[in-house]
Amino acid sequence: MPGVSSRLMLLFFVALLSLQGGCGKDEKEALERAQQILATAPVVDGHNDLPWVIREKFEGNVEGYDISRRAEFDTDIPRLREGQVGTQFWSVYVPSSLTPLEAMQAQLEQIDIARRMIALYPDDLQLATGVAEIEAARQNGRIASLLGMEGGHSIVNSLGALRAYYALGVRYMTLTHFHSNDWADSATDDARHEGITEFGREVVREMNRLGMLVDLSHVSVDTMNDVLDVAEAPVIFSHSSARELTDHVRNVPDSVLKRLARNGGVVMVTFIPAYVSDERREWEDGMIPLLKTATTDAEWEEIGKSYRKEHGKPPTATLADVADHIEHVAKVAGIDHVGIGSDFYGAEGDDLVEGLEDVSRFPHLVAELLQRGWNDEDIAKLTRNNLLRALSEAEQAALRLQQDRPPSLMSFEEQKKD
Repeated sequence: MPGVSSRLMLLFFVALLSLQGGCGKDEKEALERAQQILATAPVVDGHNDLPWVIREKFEGNVEGYDISRRAEFDTDIPRLREGQVGTQFWSVYVPSSLTPLEAMQAQLEQIDIARRMIALYPDDLQLATGVAEIEAARQNGRIASLLGMEGGHSIVNSLGALRAYYALGVRYMTLTHFHSNDWADSATDDARHEGITEFGREVVREMNRLGMLVDLSHVSVDTMNDVLDVAEAPVIFSHSSARELTDHVRNVPDSVLKRLARNGGVVMVTFIPAYVSDERREWEDGMIPLLKTATTDAEWEEIGKSYRKEHGKPPTATLADVADHIEHVAKVAGIDHVGIGSDFYGAEGDDLVEGLEDVSRFPHLVAELLQRGWNDEDIAKLTRNNLLRALSEAEQAALRLQQDRPPSLMSFEEQKKD
């Protein structure tokens, strides 16, 4: 009997090693297939805060922070290439806690930083303002680089300022950030308007007329619905996830996901841990009111350190969590309405999703979805085609609307009372 038991144990361990080897082979094959798909449908990433990292950690010194080689934080050109990123929306974020004058000044400086960064690496980055230029950059072997404003407070209630930002290359605007503004409610602030005001509706209409994508990340659910009521072109969520899976106030509820399909918009699922892990979200809930007051990275980091001292180490989020959110959005809104919006912002350690620590890791996310049964066509929709389709439709809507109406002259003071 002892001899039989030994032989059985040996057979068991051989079988176990065989299974482990097979799993590794499957993962390797999935990654190779992911890389092949991305060669023809390179990633369109909806949100990366590298311009803010350069501003805060390197005093805006674009030339002094070399991203042509592996850099200190999560984003540089070699890893963008490794991650097979073909199009990047660079966020030109400005804190909503600034005064109006400070916000407008900072917004112009952020656009300047992003444009200087793009210009500094002409062999790898190419400024793009639409689908045609995105395709041209791809033909040139460069990463198409677009600008996205994060917070409508920076227009300082001026449609003229909105048009000026568009002229500088901004192709989406997130309507709010931490705070509600004078015409739209944020997800993380008191509801001042129960959605958007009449001037807020005019902001949306003017963005549609320009061809600037309306970004609904960070806004309240009432704002989401009000915008969908008035939008004449597809909207996006540049970096949000599914509220059904993670009950974060910045995530998108199923009721809105269902409406999004009718609008033609896209939810670009983010990699922020608290947006994709409910355990992490619960741990982090008390931090939101504290972060609302921060205007610099140094303040943000100090708040985080103090919070950790009181609450301990946070739960981690994983690549599989992100894949769960992608699958949920695809199931509820439809496969034509999901994309990727990483929101890399110079975070480190457990403030990053495990398995998605930097911009080189996109193929690993695709490999996970392939192992879950996704086909090549649906992967291509996720990584590239859905967002380009939405942007193309927004451009077509703009051409039509510009024939029907001139630039809006509505002032904030003249808005009608709701």
